[in-house]
Amino acid sequence: METKKFIKNDSGFICVNCKKEVDPLGYTSRNHCPYCLYSLHVDNNPGDRKNTCRGVLKPVLSELGKKNKNLFTITFICEKCKIKTKNKSAGDDNKNLLIQLTNSDFNF
Repeated sequence: METKKFIKNDSGFICVNCKKEVDPLGYTSRNHCPYCLYSLHVDNNPGDRKNTCRGVLKPVLSELGKKNKNLFTITFICEKCKIKTKNKSAGDDNKNLLIQLTNSDFNF
């Protein structure tokens, strides 16, 4: 069984979707845009940036954390390869958008 290895890679970037400048998170790897929640399919293991797909990860659903009700789990679908992936929200994420995505009717 392959274990996932986390590599801290907290670089800033320009969001591929909304084009806003995104600063590093500061305490862990920045995975997605805090403004529109979009991401890129760039990791095989968190932070490694070794995935060759490079497709746009569209946020399609968010769910309240089971242990921490201030955090959400965001589900993404890659617009290129159609893989489904999840990531935790960050403290500076757009809370209104996270709440809107809890009512998503996206079918997996």
